[in-house]
Amino acid sequence: MPRLCLMLDLKGDPTLIAEYRRYHEKVWPEVTQSLRDAGILEMEIYLRGNRLFMVLDTAEGFSFEAKLKADAQNPKVCEWENLMAKFQQPLPGSKPGEKWQAMDLAFKLSEQV
Repeated sequence: MPRLCLMLDLKGDPTLIAEYRRYHEKVWPEVTQSLRDAGILEMEIYLRGNRLFMVLDTAEGFSFEAKLKADAQNPKVCEWENLMAKFQQPLPGSKPGEKWQAMDLAFKLSEQV
């Protein structure tokens, strides 16, 4: 199963970070269903300071483009994304409008001899 890793920063305000964490204790069911419908089998988000690290395990054929298109048609997902935007800030070097940034694999133990 394909694994994708992404990063994003939160605004460096402890109150906002705490609120972000509270929202993620009970993500809206429409949002979690949209993730499953897109072929995301598992998602984990880790937090260190204000840096987020997301791990996605996806089904074969998963497409970010298809996910974004479906999200744009889902009012609850749009509402969630607009809400989350108040907590988030782009990584240094991001292009305008870019949020989560994909990471490149640098090492994999199972590929070592």
